[in-house]
Amino acid sequence: MQIRAYAKINWSLDTVGVREDGYHLLDMVMQSVSLHDTLTIEPAESLRLTADGAVRVPVNGDNLALRAAEALRAHAGITAGAAIRLHKRIPSGAGLGGGSSDAAAVLRALNQLWELRYPLETLCRIGLELGADIPYCLHGGLCRVRGIGEIIAPLPVHRIYQLVIIQPCRGLSTKQVFTALGQAGSLRRPDTDQVAAALENGDLTHLAAAMGNTLQEVSVPLRPEIRAAIIALRERGARVAQMTGSGSAVFGVFSSADAASTAWKALSKRYRTCHLAHTLMNEAGEGD
Repeated sequence: MQIRAYAKINWSLDTVGVREDGYHLLDMVMQSVSLHDTLTIEPAESLRLTADGAVRVPVNGDNLALRAAEALRAHAGITAGAAIRLHKRIPSGAGLGGGSSDAAAVLRALNQLWELRYPLETLCRIGLELGADIPYCLHGGLCRVRGIGEIIAPLPVHRIYQLVIIQPCRGLSTKQVFTALGQAGSLRRPDTDQVAAALENGDLTHLAAAMGNTLQEVSVPLRPEIRAAIIALRERGARVAQMTGSGSAVFGVFSSADAASTAWKALSKRYRTCHLAHTLMNEAGEGD
């Protein structure tokens, strides 16, 4: 079987507390976008992963997709295998959820291939042990996500947004960004309720005024290229531009597909990792 693993963007990301175990509590609005990896999965005697594409990734136990397959097999108490081939397009260390999306795709596919028939809730519990974004990536679409990533509420989608996504510099580790967050003072916070309402109404003007990413302010001093890329997107006509996740990728929202395409053609000459994309209606890729 072949399955797509879609990247995600954060329309908003707010930190609202810290648990006793040190995990940050978040309040976010996330959406799947058309940029995707492709996984081909076939029955095999053993469990193995190969990878190709524009982005180099490990194919051993450091790969989240392989770890997800191993975790699912262990949970089921089976010895079944699978040959997983990953064609990578989503940049690594970008805050686009590429590794988490690959892991979610593997969980969905192997649940079917191995005829486990686990409900989505079970797959999410398995995924959460591996990465906080995996439960969202299992749901996909437009969602409000709270807690450490386990509280997920789908939101209605009525509009597709045209995007240009840039990774202007090497990636940032989540640990590095949250360490900087702990040392920061007051930060600008998004109005997450208004972000959700603006997306439901398809109102880009109100969306631009409400959206934000609390981690952006602490990431920019670590990677000044992030701010430069945001400025470049705005200069090319983006209605709004910001960092996604813990970086280092940024995205710009454009008023039309033609405007996004024109900006992408210009910016791709300056940035090696520059993608033309759009938001998706749901995790199955409607609108793709």
